[in-house]
Formats: sequence, structure tokens, C-alpha cells
Amino acid sequence: MSQKNANSGYKGHALEVIRKAHAEIGDVVRITKQNEVYEGILIPRSEYGDQKHIIIKMKSGYNVGVKITPTTKIEKIGEGAKPAFVAPPQPKQDETLPKVTILSTGGTIASRVDYRTGGVRPALTAGDLYSVVPELSHIARIDAQILFSLFSENIQATHWTQTAKTVAEQISAGIDGVVVAHGTDTMAYTAAALSFALQNLPVPVVLVGSQRSADRPSSDAATNLVGAVTVAAKAPFAEVVLAMHETPSDTAIAVHRGTKVRKCHTSRRDTFKSVNASPIARVQDQKIIMQTDDYKKRNAENKLILKPEFDEKVALIKFYPSMNPEIIEWYLEKGYKGLILEGTGLGHVSKNCYEPLKEAIENDVVVGMCSQCIWGRVNMNVYDTGRDLQALGVVSLEDMLSETALVKLMWIFGQTSDPEEAKKLLKTNIVGELSPRTLPDTLSNE
Repeated sequence: MSQKNANSGYKGHALEVIRKAHAEIGDVVRITKQNEVYEGILIPRSEYGDQKHIIIKMKSGYNVGVKITPTTKIEKIGEGAKPAFVAPPQPKQDETLPKVTILSTGGTIASRVDYRTGGVRPALTAGDLYSVVPELSHIARIDAQILFSLFSENIQATHWTQTAKTVAEQISAGIDGVVVAHGTDTMAYTAAALSFALQNLPVPVVLVGSQRSADRPSSDAATNLVGAVTVAAKAPFAEVVLAMHETPSDTAIAVHRGTKVRKCHTSRRDTFKSVNASPIARVQDQKIIMQTDDYKKRNAENKLILKPEFDEKVALIKFYPSMNPEIIEWYLEKGYKGLILEGTGLGHVSKNCYEPLKEAIENDVVVGMCSQCIWGRVNMNVYDTGRDLQALGVVSLEDMLSETALVKLMWIFGQTSDPEEAKKLLKTNIVGELSPRTLPDTLSNE
């Protein structure tokens, strides 16, 4: 049996029938069943399917599943090309254009259908992305590299550190902008992490992803990538931002500040929204339209400050009714240095949590409070609960997003081990993560 068939997704009786016919994936086969004849190319299938069907692609272009019975006959009638993705040749680059590096970390923007599981898997390199989106050749000279090949749920703090260092290397080499292709599920965390790790940027760093893989007709990968490269090459600002669809259609790309953005929908193209802030810019017809005057300007003379260390001994705890306060005690026992509470409303948790929180703070654990609400800000001076928590030493984090607060505190403890210094930094607006006040027109981006 061919090793390719071993990874084809077939198993059991269907695999035995294919083996006896000496057929491989890509071969032309004839299946005879109850006086009916089917001919086509043997193609892979999901390994999570049953053991009784063989899938072929017929001349009509349709895929047909044929159930194998004791009387079914399969024979190989020709050898075909084995399925493989071959990227088209890369277009010639215009040496007068800005130079942009695309770093691929994996995710849906760099994925294709995996017939083994029926899902999608990281498969395309950053170079593949460039070659299949020829519009990029009119925007920038592309240096494409693959950094990781991971879905974003597998990205950890160590990957943030490596990404920040790689971005810094590219900037030191004189690049005009960097694009980081990333899975959407945890892209907001990475955007926040890079915002703290890469300070005083001379050029933009743009995170981009897609909700639908590049092999699908409805994919948003190409549109998002064109928008992200446009920002990296031409934007007047030098910050870490996230660029994705502004609406479900392909009309424009919204550019969000890396510390003020959240994924808000499981599958919509416009899943990312700026929270308690407006998008910094939008890209339409490859033109950048600024949405604010409050940004750090691109300046090639800026000397990048690289601070890529993170400490993973920080946790995010979502409060809920009847939450067992022993959860807080567990983190204390495990030696955690910081906790971010996602409290209700203006920043509240049950009185049952007071005692373990007091113990944690007395043991130099830094505790910050964010709100579970999407929009608005924490105000722990309105109700007794908030005042009590402040008296215990819980730090109010104003309008900071809980995921940004988590990343920030991990970053802070990567810079200092002093709890008092950590509290001071947590309350300091370093890279736009805190707003002095929340304006009504930033409460929703719908």
C-alpha cells in the first residue's frame, strides 16, 4: 500500500478495496456496482467519515461517494496526477516600491482544506500568499517568510517573544513595514503583546488574518492581505495595528489599534471591532483614510525599543454567580504573580471572593479589575462593592480590555519583579491601551 494512501483518510473496508485494486490517490478508477459504473479520479476523504464509502471526482467535476458492498468492484484504469497545491510563479517586483516583510504564523489566512480531517490546516507559506495575490506586486516589494505554522489557539507567550524579535530584525534591516499573518482567534492577544514589546516603532506592524480559508470562493484572505500590505507600505503612522474587513462585504478594511481591538463574532468577516475607541484608519481602493489625528507618526529615524519578555504567571479570571473563591486560592498556591479579574458591570465580584483576594494582595499578587461588558469603563467608586475591592488593593483598569490587561501584566512582569512598580505600570497608559474618557461615539462600531 502506498504511504500516500496511509494518509488519505480511508480506513477499514474501503481502504482494503483500494489496496486490492493497487490504486493510489490521484489514479483513475472504475467502480462497478449493481450494473452501474462510475469512473473518476480517486480523491482523499475525511478520516472522521465512515469506512464504507470511496470518493471519486467525475469528469463532470462533481465528487461522488460510492458505498462499498460485497459485490462492488473497483479497478484501476489509469494513473493520474497526484493532488498537490502548486503556487503560481511570483510576479516581478518593482524596485521603486516600498519593501514589506510578510511573516506567516499560520491560521486560516494560510490554510487549505485538509481531506484527512475534512477541516482546514496550516499549509500555505507566506510566499504562497504573495504568489496567489498578484495585486501585491503593485503595492510593495515583498519578502515573505514563514515563522510558525500554527493555529492561533496554539500561540503562546514564547511565540510572542519570538515574533517580536523577528519583527525587530526586519526593521533593523531597513524594511518599510511588517505584516504578520495570524489566526484570528487569538490575534487580538498577539496584537496587544507586540504593542508592548515593540515601542517607538519607525514603521507600521500590521497583523492580518482571515475568517475563511484561501481555497474558498468566499475567502476574505486576499482582500485582507492587500489592505494590510497597503498599510505596512504607505500608512503615515508607526504603530502595531490589526487590519481586517470593516463590513461583511469587500468594500473596505478597518485598521484597529493593537491594544483596543477584540474579535466579536465567530465567523463574520467583520469580526474585529475597536472597543472604547475608533479605528485608527480604513483602507478603500488601496487608499488609506485616517480616522483620527491621535497616532504615532512614521519616522525612519525612530530607534525601536525592543522589550519582548513576558511572564506567563498571570491569569485572567472571569467572575460568575456562585464562582468558587478557591479558584483564586489555587492561583495563589501555584505562585502566580498577577490576576486580572473580569468583573460584572462597573467592576464587581462577590463578597465571597474578598478573603482570597485580600490574601493574594497581601502576598504581593497584583490584582487588576476589568469589566465583562464590551463597551464602557470600570468605575469602582459608584457602589460599596467597588470601594471595598479598592480598599483591598484591587487596581481599577478603567476602559482597558481584559485580554489587553492580561497581556500587559504578563509583559510588565517580564520587565520587573517589583509588585509596586508593576501596579504603577499597570495604571500607566503606555501604548494607547487606556483612554482618559470614553466618548459616546466609541460605544459601538456597527
